[in-house]
Amino acid sequence: MNTHFLKTAVLLPCALIAASCGKQQELRDPYKWPFAATSIWNMPIGSEAQYVHAMIEPAGGMTIDEDCIVMMPNAPLMEIMESDAGWDRSKSRCETTGKSLLHLPVPQDFIVSPATWDGVTPNAGLAVLMPDGHTIKQTQPFAHCEGSEYGTSHDLFADEDLYGDGIYGAHGGSGLSAIGGALRVGELTPESGPIRHALKVNIFGKKNIYYDEETKGCRWPAFKADGYAPGNYYTERSYPVAKECRMGALLALPATMDPDALELETQPARILAQAFQDYGAYLVDDTAWDVYAIITEWGPDGRFSEEFEKNWGFSPQQPMDTPWGRDMLKIFTNLHVVVNNAPDRIGGGGTPRAPLAPDFIKK
Repeated sequence: MNTHFLKTAVLLPCALIAASCGKQQELRDPYKWPFAATSIWNMPIGSEAQYVHAMIEPAGGMTIDEDCIVMMPNAPLMEIMESDAGWDRSKSRCETTGKSLLHLPVPQDFIVSPATWDGVTPNAGLAVLMPDGHTIKQTQPFAHCEGSEYGTSHDLFADEDLYGDGIYGAHGGSGLSAIGGALRVGELTPESGPIRHALKVNIFGKKNIYYDEETKGCRWPAFKADGYAPGNYYTERSYPVAKECRMGALLALPATMDPDALELETQPARILAQAFQDYGAYLVDDTAWDVYAIITEWGPDGRFSEEFEKNWGFSPQQPMDTPWGRDMLKIFTNLHVVVNNAPDRIGGGGTPRAPLAPDFIKK
């Protein structure tokens, strides 16, 4: 029995799951481990995967990009008002500038504001499970400031089903999901075991994301790149060209690599390295400065970054002259693109490197 993800995979007596008695079966909580087993977020890399080196250049630091995830369908509805502040540092996301956009079940005590968020203008993609228990609404950039009953945002995205493929959503650079692939609260702890889903990462577009007029800087499953990609991506490149490293690329440590050969110094990096090899990570956004970023959860259930620091004794945001920074440098500079990742052969096809995600518990 695999006991990974103890806070999210729920083990029930066989009498409750209409299975043959004699042993317990692992089930998963869709709120914590969403989407179909064959979703891009849950499919392991396959034995027929073909790899091309992504040639990601060394960065100046390691950081995170936080997805706001609210899986509380019975919470009171919060009105979300339009704000055109976006990533303009001269404007405040706390101020409304337009119409009512929608109503979402978001607790009033979940504050996402300049007083609580990381950085000046974070991406702040929001994914919220609606009262029907299936529909996920997504918007960006979300804010809910102190003393305000309403939230603000600007861009809306097509609905996704919690139990479906869940590919798309509120990552503005790629159009990919704001919940799929995020490192969730309860993962990457000393007790949680291996990560069993694909990850999401951002890298510096000026150095590392290829653009030309034919590809438009993206590849499946992404359907877009940043609007500023022409004249921006690859404009500060030092390494040889890596045309396959575009928005939406599935980045992975190749199957032929022994992760132990990287001689990683920290245990969380060793866990991540295995996930990068077994499932890979989708490139979903541009960091817009010379750092790497991994995508993590922030929501009413907790904040991954705070849990990480409590468990491991250091922040996931570090300069490169630290053990964690050196580990991330080794991982990112060894990432390859799975070039035959496609709708009909997710992860490259062949025998999956890891078991498929188990069935859901009933909500």
